[in-house]
Amino acid sequence: MAGPFPDDYSSGDLQNDGGLVAKGQAGDNAAPLSITEISQLLKRTVEDRFGYVKLRGELSGVKRAASGHLYCGLKDEKSVIDGVMWRGTAQRLNFLPEDGIEVVVAGKITTYPGRSKYQIVIERMEIAGEGALLALLEKTRRRLEAEGLFAPERKRALPFLPSVIGVVTSPTGSVIRDILHRLADRFPSHVLVWPVLVQGQGSADQVAAALRGFSAMDANGPIPRPDLLIVARGGGSIEDLWGFNEEVVVRAIAESSIPVISAVGHETDTTLADFAADKRAPTPTAAAEMAVPVLRDLSATIAEFGLRQRKCAMRPVELGRERLEARVARLPRPEMLAQQAAQRLDELGERLRRGLADRAAQAREQLQADKARLTASMLRYRLDQARQRLQTTRLVPALVQRPLAERKERLEATWRLAQQLHPERPLQRGYAMVLDEQGRPVTDSAAAKKEAALTLKFRDGKLDVVPAAGRAPRRPAQPRPASSPGGQGGEQPKLL
Repeated sequence: MAGPFPDDYSSGDLQNDGGLVAKGQAGDNAAPLSITEISQLLKRTVEDRFGYVKLRGELSGVKRAASGHLYCGLKDEKSVIDGVMWRGTAQRLNFLPEDGIEVVVAGKITTYPGRSKYQIVIERMEIAGEGALLALLEKTRRRLEAEGLFAPERKRALPFLPSVIGVVTSPTGSVIRDILHRLADRFPSHVLVWPVLVQGQGSADQVAAALRGFSAMDANGPIPRPDLLIVARGGGSIEDLWGFNEEVVVRAIAESSIPVISAVGHETDTTLADFAADKRAPTPTAAAEMAVPVLRDLSATIAEFGLRQRKCAMRPVELGRERLEARVARLPRPEMLAQQAAQRLDELGERLRRGLADRAAQAREQLQADKARLTASMLRYRLDQARQRLQTTRLVPALVQRPLAERKERLEATWRLAQQLHPERPLQRGYAMVLDEQGRPVTDSAAAKKEAALTLKFRDGKLDVVPAAGRAPRRPAQPRPASSPGGQGGEQPKLL
């Protein structure tokens, strides 16, 4: 083999070249390089050769350092290259890098001398095609759905008639004009607009901040707190609407304390914000129609309710009037009632006249008949008949004695009862009666104290007494005969 080295490796010259101390060779004027120098040479060579490249690969090992720098790997079926994105560039990304996303990056190839590795400094990162973007969208949707952010039970009913409506959208686009115009046509309302970017870098953060700002407003503050929120944007491509697929926006909608209507894009456009919102509107104009009812319809409904109320209130009156009219129709006319009564009065008057005439004729006939019966011969005839009936009537003594005996027994029983109830009957058992000066019984001590003199009546006589509180007797005491035979005369009054 030809070359600068001798064929005999055992020669003394070669042995001298591999000595312990480095020595310069003849004709060799190149000084040895340091590791840093060679690293710098390699770095300049690589950067000069690959100053700007575009790579397509799948993200792997994505991580964000505390400093804000983004580190990742780009790989395909056979190779891997490290990538780094500095903090300022990483903050301008329109999506959240995740493992498994296929992206197209642009930057420059450089080396990392600390590890003798080469890497790409990423200056721009985009998702590689709409298919990859949709794959990222589906992946994010499944992850958030697993957390329950899209659960139907979290959906809230929209207020029927919100007094204040908050709109999160661009203040210069046609969307806000369409919403205000439709609200003015249907039901003029108080609208608060929170201006945000609806596309591009930072749009997702601004929309999320607007939603959280509306929720944090004080209900009694100087600015009225909305009763309903509308997140709106016009139509566009999936890249234009990507800000409403960001996780920060979806979580802000799910955490909102105010019901939210999502009106992003046209009817065929669907974003993750639509799944998290309480109601999805196909267009911003439709969102305004969902937010408020039609004033004319409400006025017509209220008028109809008022009419129904009046009908309900008047219905009993109308029914009562109909019943009254029906009953009045069944009643006879007053003149007909009077005619019948007048006819009956005439009839009764005629009958009375004829009756009086007939009765007078009958009385006349009867009087003439009685006059004929009062003749002397007729009277003697009746007297003879009465004498004969008296002679034929026999009196039975038992018919008279039996009633007499019954009455006698009742009289004796009454007399025995009177003897038992006689007021002087208790005197036989040792009691006494107190009499006043007129001989009337005194039944209580208060009446006795008012009398000047009293008389005590015993079984065998009477005794005059003077009450201790009484006055002197107005007449001298007279002896009273004893009530029983052989009794002593009356005694002088004594003080009780």
